[in-house]
Amino acid sequence: MRILLAEDDSVLADGLTRSLRQSGYAIDCVKNGQDADTALSTQEFDLLILDLGLPKLPGLDVLKRLRARGSLLPVLILTAADSIEQRVGGLDAGADDYMAKPFALSELEARVRALTRRGQGGGSSVIRHGPLVYDQVGRSAHINDEMVDLSARELGLLEILLARTGRLVSKEQLVDHLCEWGEEVSNNAIEVYVHRLRKKIETGGIRIATVRGLGYCLERYTDGTRKGIDALPGSAHGGK
Repeated sequence: MRILLAEDDSVLADGLTRSLRQSGYAIDCVKNGQDADTALSTQEFDLLILDLGLPKLPGLDVLKRLRARGSLLPVLILTAADSIEQRVGGLDAGADDYMAKPFALSELEARVRALTRRGQGGGSSVIRHGPLVYDQVGRSAHINDEMVDLSARELGLLEILLARTGRLVSKEQLVDHLCEWGEEVSNNAIEVYVHRLRKKIETGGIRIATVRGLGYCLERYTDGTRKGIDALPGSAHGGK
């Protein structure tokens, strides 16, 4: 999951970035509202953490522009401004949640998890897919009660595919949601991550279909049967 952090306090931004990266998120950080607006206009994110007191363009204007473009991106306002009027203004402008500084890091991370789940259309922290159980809080995967040993990048890939079960996900989309600015991740690297993940979960009957030249799809799993996108030309289970 990829998060945009718009925060002009360098110390706070660095601390949040380190903490959220340790929790498995890809974090991009901007320090003013203009850069935030540009990033949100041109790139895909799974969550925006937004300070209202940004230079160049106030955070509230960033939020209003985001919603005016029709974006449903979950937004967590994080600010020292904590009057009732300011909370109401932020929520009415389209924010999904609001936290006042100072705050407990554990609470912020819990709210981040809740908002990213909401953005995926689910409320539970546990995702079940046939014999696969994925815990978003603990970032762990089990198949038939046996833990699957996955790297951080493989966990991120699995999370993205689970959020889009039965739908095609292109390599470009995987790069957008897995990687931060400045990371050099090629399509070949994505193929390697998918290959490694596929080997680890297919023993439990969980399959990732490949549509050559287009991307990947985690097959639906219902009552012991799988329903993928095999009807599309060029689809396959194996390969890259």
